[in-house]
Amino acid sequence: MSKVRIFADSISDVPQDWMNKYNIGMVPLYIVFQENSYVDRKEINAKEMYNLVEIYGHLPKTSAPPPADFIQAFRPAIEDGEDVLYISMSSHLSSTYQNALAAAREFPAGRITVVDSLNVTAGTAMSVLLAAQMASDGKSALAIAERLDKVRHEIQLNILVDNLDYLHKGGRVSSIQNMIGSILRIRPVLYVSHGKVLSGVKYRGSKERIVKKLLQDILSHIHRIDHDQIIIAQTLEEETAEWMRQFILKETSIRTVHIIEGGCSICSHSGPHSLAISFILQSGPLVQTLK
Repeated sequence: MSKVRIFADSISDVPQDWMNKYNIGMVPLYIVFQENSYVDRKEINAKEMYNLVEIYGHLPKTSAPPPADFIQAFRPAIEDGEDVLYISMSSHLSSTYQNALAAAREFPAGRITVVDSLNVTAGTAMSVLLAAQMASDGKSALAIAERLDKVRHEIQLNILVDNLDYLHKGGRVSSIQNMIGSILRIRPVLYVSHGKVLSGVKYRGSKERIVKKLLQDILSHIHRIDHDQIIIAQTLEEETAEWMRQFILKETSIRTVHIIEGGCSICSHSGPHSLAISFILQSGPLVQTLK
């Protein structure tokens, strides 16, 4: 039986230590400022992107890796006798999924499996981590894909945006909404449903109060949350993310809380000082019940 090599794209925000531990391959997106294009995670990071936003005065666009990039990434694994399982960001948000499928057709049938995570950042990272753990246990690509297909609708992602500036620059809120939101200190929560990013609860107040309220709202449904692991993604919020981890570990029986860093692709939409939390929830979505 061939070993399975897991691949993801850079919007999954899979950290380098996971990549080293599980030999996860990465296919980066491109961050585009006008005529300048940067390879995500290789030629630019989130802090550098924020600096360029200040210089250019507008947000970058993200560009999916073309099929040629996937072929180049997959070929060494195939030549080494490994099967490839690639987990893409949501196909509703990017052409990465379709481009990976096109690349897969250039290899012998059955050697490359492409899975749509229907998620982004920590939500996709949850799928990648589950897949990597199964691959390390010797599971086949088909078995892993079947598991991910079942669990992807249970993987929840809530993104707490620090302010409305980046949503305004990206055309998602108006100037008036941005002004009112800033005055009232409104911080929206974005969530993913069926592969699309939607606006959910809007919290008001200090960040400390809002983070605690968000956690309390989520953990009030602890009986439905898988206790194996939770993933927190942060951008320029290391201390807050660590506080969140300690709060979860103290207040619940969740076994592991991972902290990862949000990269350029997701940060170009949510902006700096954002926090995301991903977990597996049984029996339907949670975000609609948050108040």
